[in-house]
Amino acid sequence: MSDSTDAEFIDPSSQTEMSDESALPNKPIEPIASIELPPPEDAGKEGQWLQRTLHNWLDEEFLPETVNEHIAARAAQVFVRQRMEGENNLNALVLAILTEMQGYDFSKSFYSEFAVANAVGDLLLESLGIERCCGNSE
Repeated sequence: MSDSTDAEFIDPSSQTEMSDESALPNKPIEPIASIELPPPEDAGKEGQWLQRTLHNWLDEEFLPETVNEHIAARAAQVFVRQRMEGENNLNALVLAILTEMQGYDFSKSFYSEFAVANAVGDLLLESLGIERCCGNSE
């Protein structure tokens, strides 16, 4: 007797090959260059800017809540520490914020550590005049 889940599996030998027209080009794809922030002139001022800007973003994205101020302060604190330790790579800064915010209690917030870290990355890109998303025509 055949199990009902057998119908969910596809036999690879029954698959047809993709046409050459739909295949990706054989030339290597260049990786996206890493983005480096300029060394901080005043990490404390950068942190104040990030805290204020992130707090505004959090309040505007959903609802203004007291917890947003705390989230922005914590993310800015991590950012400042990383900058003072010499970190200028945008990806590394976003990952540091993501990692450290995993210990934050988001139960009273609409946000998560991922949303906060991504927002920080977007705000930093915007401050550098770099478009956040390829293909975005706005």
